[in-house]
Amino acid sequence: MKIKTSGRDDSRSDQYRYPYEPTPYSVLERLAGSGYIRKSNCLLDYGCGKGRVDFFLSYQTRCRSVGVEYDSRIYKTVCENKRHAVSGSRTEFVMGNAENYVVPAEVDRVFFFNPFSVEILRKVLAKIEDSYYENPRELLLFFYYPSEEYLSCLMTEEQLLFYDEIDTRDLFGGNNEREKILIFEVI
Repeated sequence: MKIKTSGRDDSRSDQYRYPYEPTPYSVLERLAGSGYIRKSNCLLDYGCGKGRVDFFLSYQTRCRSVGVEYDSRIYKTVCENKRHAVSGSRTEFVMGNAENYVVPAEVDRVFFFNPFSVEILRKVLAKIEDSYYENPRELLLFFYYPSEEYLSCLMTEEQLLFYDEIDTRDLFGGNNEREKILIFEVI
C-alpha cells in the first residue's frame, strides 16, 4: 500500500480527543468483504489519523474516501502517505475539528474507531443528520470497537436505526464483546 500508519500516538490526546490507534488490517479486510462499501460509495473517516482506513478501503473497495484529522502533526503524516499511497488518488484529507466539519452530500458511509468523546460524537451526529436531511440518501455509520458510552449514545439517537453487526472476535482469539463493527442507518 506504500503507507506508514502503525504505532499508537497519545501525545495530543485529552478528555475529548482520544489517542491515535490504527484499525487492524484484519478488521478492515472483514469490513471490505462485507459488501457494505462499494465503488459507488464515499466514505468519511472521523479521526483518520495517518489514513489507514481511507487508503485500505479505497484500495480494496474502490470507494472514494475523506478523512478528517484535528492533530496538525498527524495530518502532515497522512498527507505524506497520500503522496505515496497506491490509492492516494481516491482519497482526500481535511485538517479540522470533527464537530465543525460540514458533511459533503456525496458521503454515504461514515467510519468511527472511538476518535473522540461522546460530547463531540453528539455534535458530529448532528452534522451528519443535517447533511442527510439536506440530501436524503442511504447513509450508514460504522462503529468499530464501540465503547459503552458510545453504545448508550447511539441507542438513544432517534435518527439512528441499528442496521447490522460485523463480528470480529474470531480475528483476535478471544471473546471480547467490544470486538465488532456496529452499523447504524440514518433515518
